[in-house]
Amino acid sequence: MPMSAMSLTQELVDLCFREEIDPGLPSGWQPLSDADYAAITERLVMEIGDEPLWIFAYGSLIWKPGFDSIASRRATAYGWHRSFSLRIERGRGSPDQPGLMMMLSRGGRCDGVIYRVADEDKRNQIEKALRREVSHQDSLSTFRWLPVRTTEGETVRALTFWVGGNSPRILRPVLPLEEVAPVLARACGHRGSCAEYLYNTVVHLAEFGIRDRNLWRLQDMVAREIRALHEDRAGARESDGKTLG
Repeated sequence: MPMSAMSLTQELVDLCFREEIDPGLPSGWQPLSDADYAAITERLVMEIGDEPLWIFAYGSLIWKPGFDSIASRRATAYGWHRSFSLRIERGRGSPDQPGLMMMLSRGGRCDGVIYRVADEDKRNQIEKALRREVSHQDSLSTFRWLPVRTTEGETVRALTFWVGGNSPRILRPVLPLEEVAPVLARACGHRGSCAEYLYNTVVHLAEFGIRDRNLWRLQDMVAREIRALHEDRAGARESDGKTLG
């Protein structure tokens, strides 16, 4: 995939950045305790047993995994597809301008990357991945073992995060791209913008030779949305200047 053909550029992504204060946890959220993480980790370690531990990445885990791995391979999850269906008001969104993050929703296929964890380090790396991806009681239903098929034709079980589930933050039905693009072009939180998240995902998928059709359409739509937003703002500033002059 020729990266020069991307409409969404680093320069456009930079236009989306603004300083935001961490609003903290929304009221009513129940963060997981150290004991919770220990119990979930132990369960997953028991479930994987002596099998190799693979973790399936389809979004930011590809470019910022937060856990250590010893190998990576392209792989496909059938029956699931990427969707911007997770509403966020923190991180890359705010209470005033909520954002959307990716998860896996039913239907289609998802090409991604699996990372293998060292056999002797499963417990430690599972907990690191959990602490990165799962922080509240409402997200406990959103991770599972998925069968994924590698490009070599082998099917393996891979731990996958934000795949289905019943979190109240999940939007249903899946939003059309025409509704997603304006959100991604505007949302920003104390950890960065949604446009940056999309840009990094598309770029790093390309490094593995993966071109997701919907993400490719979406990056073009977001780029056009950002340009229109900033042209409107520039025009408004120019009009204000003429009025004041």
